Amino acid sequence: MKHALPLAGRLAGLDLGTKTIGIALSDPLLITATPLTTIRRTKFTKDINLLSELVAEYEIAGLVLGLPVEMDGTEGRRCQSTRTFADNIRALEQPISQLPIAFWDERLSTAAVERVMIDELDMSRKKRMKTVDRNAASWILQGFLDAIAFADK
Repeated sequence: MKHALPLAGRLAGLDLGTKTIGIALSDPLLITATPLTTIRRTKFTKDINLLSELVAEYEIAGLVLGLPVEMDGTEGRRCQSTRTFADNIRALEQPISQLPIAFWDERLSTAAVERVMIDELDMSRKKRMKTVDRNAASWILQGFLDAIAFADK
């Protein structure tokens, strides 16, 4: 898992939804994930252009895509959509296509983030809707970072 991604430099975590892409960013030491932004999806080329701008601005060295595995562990249509998104990035003739891409099981990430926002932060539905995707991306990326840190021990 870690061998596919760089040992240093920032990683971006992506929570791919049908309407939005939540984006989180790791620190350069690959210890913590922080929610960054949410992109409202339009066309793949526009989405990638916005993502490419973030890759350049934050010097992102790899991508971690949340993989929406079914509760029974199987991969359904949403997983295929995520894998196709990754394949489409790899097929581009842009610098972003050279970034290594890893997948991370994102089961219940959005539900977990929403539960924290409701129970611990007492956030209104309107406020949650504005931040849930980037926070889910952070949840996904932090899970990945914790796993690679544990694997090193």
